Amino acid sequence: MKKTLALIVDDEPDIRELLEITLNRMNIQTCSAENIARAQALLQQKTFDLCLTDMKLPDGNGLELVDFIQTLSVPIPVAVITAHGNMESAILAMKKGAFDFVSKPVDLPALKQLVNNALKISDETSSSKERRTRHTLLGESLIMQEIRAKIDKLARSQAPVYISGESGSGKELVARLIHQHSSRSDHAFVAINCGAIPHELMESEFFGHKKGSFTGAVSDKKGLFQAAEGGTLFLDEVADLPLSLQVKLLRAIQEKKIRPVGDQQEIPVDIRLLSATHKNLNDMVNDGSFRQDLYYRINVIDLHVPPLRDRRSDIPLLTEHILAKLTNANKQDRPALSVSAAVALQRYHFPGNVRELENILERALALYEGNSIESDDLSLPLDTHESAKSAEYDLILGSLEEHLEKIERKAISMAMEENQWNKTAAAKQLGLSFRSLHYRLRKLNMDN
Repeated sequence: MKKTLALIVDDEPDIRELLEITLNRMNIQTCSAENIARAQALLQQKTFDLCLTDMKLPDGNGLELVDFIQTLSVPIPVAVITAHGNMESAILAMKKGAFDFVSKPVDLPALKQLVNNALKISDETSSSKERRTRHTLLGESLIMQEIRAKIDKLARSQAPVYISGESGSGKELVARLIHQHSSRSDHAFVAINCGAIPHELMESEFFGHKKGSFTGAVSDKKGLFQAAEGGTLFLDEVADLPLSLQVKLLRAIQEKKIRPVGDQQEIPVDIRLLSATHKNLNDMVNDGSFRQDLYYRINVIDLHVPPLRDRRSDIPLLTEHILAKLTNANKQDRPALSVSAAVALQRYHFPGNVRELENILERALALYEGNSIESDDLSLPLDTHESAKSAEYDLILGSLEEHLEKIERKAISMAMEENQWNKTAAAKQLGLSFRSLHYRLRKLNMDN
């Protein structure tokens, strides 16, 4: 059985000894280095599962070692040890690819938890575990391929991720995928919409409370941080947090401790924080409605989920998937989507994104008649934005519609000829109702 090996980099002998004893008691072998040069030499000589490095070293900065590890053929999890209160360095290290950080003086239980999380990631990396998001986060456009690759990379970190994007674009789905592919996947994923909690209850909801701490507190209650212990806490619409709670959230994130309402003791917590909003947090920082220090703390890594109109090539695949899901749930036959309906969806702007597409298709399933969904069944609202789009895009879609119309005309002609112009038999062969075939013949001027 392969022994677990960790590299400890620190110029203080006492710190190196403390870390070595702690890891040895966890049945982890260690090698130590007092500077960057020695650490780099060891990394080239041996195969490590983990690296712990101080930020201030005699011959440079620990960030240099973080950069060096990212260039290895198989990068290993690296955690940085920072001076107390030096969050800027910790954040920069995680932006560069560090797995996590620990502050001096080193809290040994927190260090052990960090090491355990890091080794789970190391095991998955060494075994070349293939992560799959393709079947959940649909789309073959280049931008969606890039997002899936980024999700896999972010899952191997503990860094806070800020997920930006319009309403309905799939931010919570992205957050769930990061959790599911991370070392925390066997623990809870706790999602909360910050805009749905009354302001007077927010502190209790986040951090819990002790019995009798306020009117109505009839028993002890755990908060969201404790509910997500060992797992992931997802704060949706984080922009809706009041300034009073933003201060306490910042402290909880930086200290990795919380204090329930009415309690005198702080409780250590181990969570991965993901957050999202459809609002522009940068603008809110500028106007003073969102704390700048909290913004930089939750926005260590930014992942933008594109609106559906920016990946129109994914609409057919999403449509097929949603129709299959809805018809399976309702135990009904899945109708075809007519050419006109497909083109209408391609033209539409989708201000509500994927969520709106699902609502449109669910409504169409209740309205359509025959075997196919027509453009009228979609009941698309008037899209003033799309009406102002360039003539070039209209020409592209116009060409697409003409091409699809030719295919439809040819298929109908062949079916009619093969069935001696019997419309009922031709409709059956095409998988259409008689009414749908009659509609298409009139639309294509083929009913003479």
